[in-house]
Amino acid sequence: MVDLATLTGAIMVALGQEHAGLFSNDDGLSERLLKAGRDTGEKVWRMPLGPEYDKLIDSRFADMKNTGGRFGGSITAAQFIGRFVGKTPWAHLDIAGTGFASPASDINKSWGSGWGVRLLDRLVAEDYEG
Repeated sequence: MVDLATLTGAIMVALGQEHAGLFSNDDGLSERLLKAGRDTGEKVWRMPLGPEYDKLIDSRFADMKNTGGRFGGSITAAQFIGRFVGKTPWAHLDIAGTGFASPASDINKSWGSGWGVRLLDRLVAEDYEG
């Protein structure tokens, strides 16, 4: 499972608008996405997940809270999604920076960048179509 979202904008502090943040519970899927990103020019950078970040969204009053505070915002947003994924191989691409970076090009003629379409097309073509 792969999701693309512009959850927080916090990823832009770490990566600017050149790379999407890649969060995943599966090393193989991560490697395939990294390769597809290099091949298409839609670059991703793997970011950390882990229990030390997960505890930031624990709550005394609810199952969890939807913010981990000021630090690690993109990480805690991914941890939030990850709680619903379970053991399913999964990757979250935080495209807040790349999704809003929309310079005119031969591919992008308007405001919306369409970032991730070529990346996912390459991933599916190379790894999931037979």
